[in-house]
Amino acid sequence: MANLKCLIVDDEPLALDILETYIQRIDSLELVARCNNAIEAFNLIQQKEIDLLFLDIQMPKLTGIDFLKNIHNPPKVVFTTAYRDYALEGYELDAVDYLLKPISFERFLRAVNKVSQMNNPTPATATIPATSTIDNSGYDQAFIYLKADKKMIKFLLKDILYIESLKDYVRVKTAYKEVVAYQKISYLEEKLPENKFLRVHRSFIVAIDKVEAFSATTIEINGKEIPIGRNYKNVVLKVLNQNNLLGEG
Repeated sequence: MANLKCLIVDDEPLALDILETYIQRIDSLELVARCNNAIEAFNLIQQKEIDLLFLDIQMPKLTGIDFLKNIHNPPKVVFTTAYRDYALEGYELDAVDYLLKPISFERFLRAVNKVSQMNNPTPATATIPATSTIDNSGYDQAFIYLKADKKMIKFLLKDILYIESLKDYVRVKTAYKEVVAYQKISYLEEKLPENKFLRVHRSFIVAIDKVEAFSATTIEINGKEIPIGRNYKNVVLKVLNQNNLLGEG
């Protein structure tokens, strides 16, 4: 696998030196250049291939946030800043991570590992049929493996209560355990049988047969109240009412 080509953008010389030292410690990273302002970085990124950008936010002339907004097809970005206030905006721009200065090597390494996992994700493997539905006899044995804590963990589909998105990770909740695994919720939405699981919110997939109660805005499973997203509401209520043998009234 080719090394990740890195660019550091920061107006503080010490921060540039620290990040360069960290990059040099990791064999899979290759430092292409370091820039002390976003204008210089903007010009460089048009000329060279960059896979990973370590980007400060508060810089003269152009902030890191504005810089990123103006790049077409940007590389993966890890923000490096002394300010917590921009974290939400950073994640809305799909930053991989948000590192607060002073940055320890351990925290830096965790960010790099996130990037590596995104480039080489371990796909969930499953005995789920390729079709989007599955009959009851097959469902009892169907399972999926998800990566967590450096190992693949098996989940029987019939045991899953709900799945919650945590950006590049998901929290899988069963009656017996709760595991945070490396996988995007959109991938699981495609793979899970649609007659058994339902996306009810941008952050939640629920097992239809585990729904204990619902209203126009929420679903209750195992005592947890799960929101119904505005964009999902019509489909969710239609599916839940279809599964109600007595109908709505």
